[in-house]
Amino acid sequence: MTIKRRCAGASFATWLPGSWLPLFPAAVRGHVLATNWVVGFVQISDCRIRCAAAPNTDTPGTLREAIGLVAVQKRQGAALILHTGDVSQLPKPAQVDTAQQIIREVGLDAHHVPGEHDVLIDDRAEFFQRFTPGAPRGWYSFGQQGARFIGLNNVQDLKAGGLGNLGAEQLAWLERDPAGRAASQPIVVFAHVPLWLVSAEWGWGTDDGAQALGFLRRFDPVTVLNGHIHQVMQKVEGNLAFHTAFPQPALGTAPSPGPIRDLPAGRLRATLGVTRIARVEGRAGLAIADTPLGA
Repeated sequence: MTIKRRCAGASFATWLPGSWLPLFPAAVRGHVLATNWVVGFVQISDCRIRCAAAPNTDTPGTLREAIGLVAVQKRQGAALILHTGDVSQLPKPAQVDTAQQIIREVGLDAHHVPGEHDVLIDDRAEFFQRFTPGAPRGWYSFGQQGARFIGLNNVQDLKAGGLGNLGAEQLAWLERDPAGRAASQPIVVFAHVPLWLVSAEWGWGTDDGAQALGFLRRFDPVTVLNGHIHQVMQKVEGNLAFHTAFPQPALGTAPSPGPIRDLPAGRLRATLGVTRIARVEGRAGLAIADTPLGA
């Protein structure tokens, strides 16, 4: 679950042999959890803490609700959190403190990559020192329970129209990092801006994303997670499955990719929620179910 330009949330993902299956608590089934899974994790994105403009004037509150749902997932075996950027509205210590304290309440290790709001002002070191202390440039990888996780930074050199960019140095690192690993190892890539081109006009894509993905195509399976665009989109290219976070505005339904500011009174909680997405190898398409925080 991601909350538009003013919200907070989480989508839940569980790796299973031969498939990937993001879950929300209401959809957990015993036979799924009894499967010999590789690793369970939770994605959180675009908390934008302390952005107190309408329609969401309590971003800490909605983030705390989402973390409550994450706690349920932890009890079912989730091992870590991936945060795909925009922790706070501005990278100011008070805002970042609030977000970090709420996320820590669940007691899971959290791994972060920056969003553009995390590095908007000159003191960009605040984000990296706090959230990626071993990776001062914001990109890194780690292994857990048989899967390889790769965090990328595509927000510090935005291109024309706001397209993300990785740059030559990061691409060279990405080519080296998985070298020598078995092609059957599950790979999870997480970044803020989509690595695939959703809309050049709206800046929804990464200028050199195709090159980055080319380094990973020999692996099966690969899942690519992002935030930023505040709506659900899925794309499958061979053994690569892409998933963005909930919810809108939908592409082409507004003059720009900015926030929705005219929600009717009482409709906010209906636009915030958790998404369940299932893709099983050998089956076409994705099964998607949204559960809002409220009616």
